[in-house]
Amino acid sequence: MPSITNHYGIFGPVPFVDVEITADNRLYIDPHAIRLSRSPGPFVNEALECTDTFLHEVTSCVIDGPAHHPRGEGLLQHFVEPWETRLGMSEQGFHGHGGAETVGSWIWRTLLDDVEALVRVGILRQLEDLPLFVDGIDRDITSDLTTRIVFHPLAKFTEAMIDEYPEFTAGSHVVRQYRKQVWNPALREWDEAVVTLPVVDGKPVLLVPREWARSTLLMSAGRFYETSVLSFAQLEQAVISSKGKLLKTPKDLLKAQPGLGRGRKTNLRVTLRAFENEQDLLAQFKAFVASRYEGMDGTDVTAA
Repeated sequence: MPSITNHYGIFGPVPFVDVEITADNRLYIDPHAIRLSRSPGPFVNEALECTDTFLHEVTSCVIDGPAHHPRGEGLLQHFVEPWETRLGMSEQGFHGHGGAETVGSWIWRTLLDDVEALVRVGILRQLEDLPLFVDGIDRDITSDLTTRIVFHPLAKFTEAMIDEYPEFTAGSHVVRQYRKQVWNPALREWDEAVVTLPVVDGKPVLLVPREWARSTLLMSAGRFYETSVLSFAQLEQAVISSKGKLLKTPKDLLKAQPGLGRGRKTNLRVTLRAFENEQDLLAQFKAFVASRYEGMDGTDVTAA
């Protein structure tokens, strides 16, 4: 199947993800990869403004009480399948989980019930925090959510690529204008915008900056558990030997203990317990991830 560059006859390295244009590609837009992008610019800044204002608006509806709950849930129900990027696996996206309204409602219920404490103490602040604590939110749903929230910056990036590469409009290749749903960070509301996108087989194509897409999430629930959560549990149970040496319980033994098994509920409990002891495990984890980050132009680093 042809990639974007093969289809358009573009040669040399390109700043966008060169996906196959007629199939789902098992790459995912990672909001934390956007945050750690080593090519900062207007598209990165606009994307982060979108993700941060969106989650802030939703979590504010949790904090502000029942009168604001319908708005919070409603904001999470405006997601439609983001097939324009050709990223992810459609059967595992919104449609694979019952549709956008279903996914939005379950995220809202989790924010309102299970992780409300994280919201209220200000630990959960960024979109990429959700997969660590919300069951069912992994790379596919995270990518779908992110794509829709940053659709307008992605469209602007795509328009910049159309200007940079004349192949997008050469010969029989055409671009068209589309009216699309976008997040408006100034209004903090869903809005509409007219965007210009390339067209392949009658369908629009949305280009994605290379550094924004990955095969796995930088901030996954499993990675957080294996590093920050179990490391804190080790320190909780550590003892000083008669020779003054700090003795830690091996992580594989910790995993077998009640309340420390792998899962988002463990991530939540231990994160809150650490916070009560004036330790922000999420901030520590983000510092760890940043220290290991290389981006898509190098090795896809996700190992602990």
